[in-house]
Parts: sequence; structure tokens; C-alpha cells
Amino acid sequence: MSISVVIADDQEMVRTGFRLILEAQDEISVIGEASDGVEAVEAVRRLRPDVCLMDIRMPKLDGLEATRQLRRTPGNATDGTKIVIVTTFDLDEYVYSALRAGANGFVVKNSGPRLLIEAVHAAAGGDSLISPSVTVRLLEHLSPPQHIENSAATKRLSPQEHKIVRFVARGRTNNEIAEELTLSLSTVKSHLSRIQDKLRARNRVEIAAWAWEHGVVN
Repeated sequence: MSISVVIADDQEMVRTGFRLILEAQDEISVIGEASDGVEAVEAVRRLRPDVCLMDIRMPKLDGLEATRQLRRTPGNATDGTKIVIVTTFDLDEYVYSALRAGANGFVVKNSGPRLLIEAVHAAAGGDSLISPSVTVRLLEHLSPPQHIENSAATKRLSPQEHKIVRFVARGRTNNEIAEELTLSLSTVKSHLSRIQDKLRARNRVEIAAWAWEHGVVN
């Protein structure tokens, strides 16, 4: 099945470049573009794409508020759309807030075509691509670790769940976690579901953010 994508970025050259990269893949189809945050919200609500690539800094409405609005859409009509933040790390230090707003992952604009394609596939499959190097730089920079003992949620995690949280925080996919821990993919997904409940996290990106905030990884 084709993965439908909407690209939201205020720079036409960026949108064109992303479209060329993605449409070179047989299984990906770009069905819409947006040049500002207002257009992005409208396009996602109207087109219901599988994935929206969302820039942070856009006119009229930035990507952070656009993400919040989409996650607050009445009737959860846009819940099926995964939002991947596409950012320039050195400028968009508040991208952490976008993850808290409900984004499903993030990539850096200069990461290259392969990572962009992988991010779209991961999001569409219910996973999130979080580059380990970006995760370290971003979450360490924005969220100084707290002491693990200060979190009641930490104490509720089992040893196996702790391991999985660490892998998620370092950007590992479900398949990689399953291979590393010699578990079935369904078992990993079950663990992640329980972890989300315990941490009150909406997605694996929030799990990663929580892990860095509480010093579970360093």
C-alpha cells in the first residue's frame, strides 16, 4: 500500500526537494503541500495523509502550534496522521515542546534522503525514527537529567521495561529492540503499550523524552 504524505515547509525549494526524494520511492505518494502552519492544519484535516512532515518555523502558525491543533481536532479525525518534525537543530531548540505536543518523531533537514525515507516508513508503521545522535544532542540540551529516585513512574517500570525505555531513548526501532533482547515483535509492542500507560506517554517519542529527563539514559 502507498504511504500518503503531506509536506509542510515555508521554503518551496525544501518542499520540492522532499517531494523528489519521496516520490522516487514506489511506496510513497506526496498528496499535498503547505507553505505555512495554517495551510498545514487545513491540508491534514482535508486530505488525512498517513504522514505529515512538519517544519517548525513557518509563518502564520508555527509547526509547534499546528501540531497541537491537529492533536486537538474534534473527534480525533487526524489521529491517523503521524506527524514527523523536520527541523534545523541549531535553530529550533524548542522542538522538544513539539514532541510533547504530540509529534511522532523528528529528523534534521541535513540528515540526507535515506533518513527522511526511513522516518516516513517508521511513522507510517506506527514506529518513530529518532536519530540517536540527534536525541542525545537535543534532549540533553533541553532537559537536564533529574534523579531517577524522584520519579514514582520509574519505580513502577519492570527491569525489562527499563531496558526497552533505554533502547527507545537511543532511537532503536521495535525490530532492533526485539533482536537485541531476543523477544518477539509482539512482545516488544506489548511492553511499549504498558510503558506508555505507566508514564502517561502518548507515543514512543514522549517515552524517549521522559527517559532523558529522568536520567534513565546518559
